Amino acid sequence: MLPKAFQSINRRTLLQLGLAGLGVSGAALALRQFNGQKAIQIPALPVDAPTITGQNPLKVLREFDYGTLKQEDGKTVREFQITAGTSIIQLNSAVSFVSWNFNGRVPGPTLRATEGDRIRVVFFNKGGHAHSMHFHGMHPAGMDGLRPVRNGTATVYEFDAEPFGVHLYHCHVAPVTRHVGKGLYGMFIIDPPGGRPPADEMVMVMGGYDINEDLKNEFYAFNGLPNYYMRHPIPIQQDQLIRLYLLNMIELDPVVTFHLHANMFQVYRTGRTLTPSEETDVITMGTTERHILEFAYRYPGMYMFHPHQDYIAERGCMGSFEVLSKEGSQSADHRMGDM
Repeated sequence: MLPKAFQSINRRTLLQLGLAGLGVSGAALALRQFNGQKAIQIPALPVDAPTITGQNPLKVLREFDYGTLKQEDGKTVREFQITAGTSIIQLNSAVSFVSWNFNGRVPGPTLRATEGDRIRVVFFNKGGHAHSMHFHGMHPAGMDGLRPVRNGTATVYEFDAEPFGVHLYHCHVAPVTRHVGKGLYGMFIIDPPGGRPPADEMVMVMGGYDINEDLKNEFYAFNGLPNYYMRHPIPIQQDQLIRLYLLNMIELDPVVTFHLHANMFQVYRTGRTLTPSEETDVITMGTTERHILEFAYRYPGMYMFHPHQDYIAERGCMGSFEVLSKEGSQSADHRMGDM
């Protein structure tokens, strides 16, 4: 439930804060970030950002699923409903891809809890094949998601959320590379008990698409759709702290980097610390590796981000931040630096 101070906030207010697209749970998080301080500045989503075959990476960016909150025997329980299914993703005007996915999207929903919460995931398999959900983190062996769940059946995964950090979930039915490569993965964030400082928080998951099953990726993407953030840059506010939860789920390529133009970021490896371990503008990540990156842009304008493996960037894993000035006008100089 929202704090009393925020219970009267209406949709118009959420729109002004850029939170209407987050849903109640996402808005609640952003509102909690006020914490007695000035509001976090989150620009509204562009009205012309399209949903393509059910996928909208700009909505995925700041959408967090906190589950259904319950109290059982004095303990906080977060219950999630996840369904494995099959759907078509339009990768570009000429190429479509049959995805296997969680809740009709790639990546699956970003599940979020606080360390110590009880997690209950009701998993329905309607995907036409045996699937499962394997969570990274700590849990009993019986909840490890190795047992295949037959098509048309369901199971329940239940465990305590620990330790705090950035985790993930994915199908663990063999061949795992194929199931993950088809889209059966998502992020799982466990917040520290005291939370983190206020920031504009967003999620990016890097993925690859092997469209002809030759064990080579032909397309790559942030949050499901190749080149989406190039065509529809991510609006952020000048001088606003950005907290980026970044996950690499690219199969078939052993390593990928992430580079941010014209800036540096603080690195919280695996999200397991409350203080950064380093500052850089490029970080190297293996498959399933994930980190928190924090940064703010001093100057308005358009700034690229991408892997520094150019063939991965050029095949769809590329985007831009559009930094809006404090005065509400964009910089006249939107030229991008060299990749």
